[in-house]
Amino acid sequence: MRHRKAGFKLGRNTSHRRALLRNLATSVILEERVETTLSKAKAVRPQVEKMITLGKRGDLAARRLALGYLMTREAVDKLFDTIAPRMGDRNGGYLRIVRGGFRRGDGGEIAFLELLGSEVVQEEKRKKRAETRAKRAEEAKKAMEEAQKESGAAGTEGGGGGETPAAG
Repeated sequence: MRHRKAGFKLGRNTSHRRALLRNLATSVILEERVETTLSKAKAVRPQVEKMITLGKRGDLAARRLALGYLMTREAVDKLFDTIAPRMGDRNGGYLRIVRGGFRRGDGGEIAFLELLGSEVVQEEKRKKRAETRAKRAEEAKKAMEEAQKESGAAGTEGGGGGETPAAG
């Protein structure tokens, strides 16, 4: 029986679980939306909420505590400079867990873990991705046309392209 045994074990030993949660919390802060399993999302939610609360405190001691937990300095800077001010006077509930179906390989339940208010950032990323795809498609189309022109020019200069006339 697991009476009064709080927390998620996630099938890992202590050090592996702690490293997993630290990495996932850092990724959520940097990317603002992460795809993971439902149980990992539920396990990391309290950690990220504590980090955002530290960010809202904003003093040196809070920054040092966040540096001790998060994996990169960029994550701490983003937490204190952009994410914490965006949360404003909200008292907790900074994350949203959206279920996303089941994974194809092992049937694990997938969830998206995202910060509230990250819709604008996600939309900017989508637009940037769409522009990049359009640019690549245009470059590929141009390269295909040039390759066809070169192959067409090589075929006419080559003297018949290797075909032999029928002997009559």
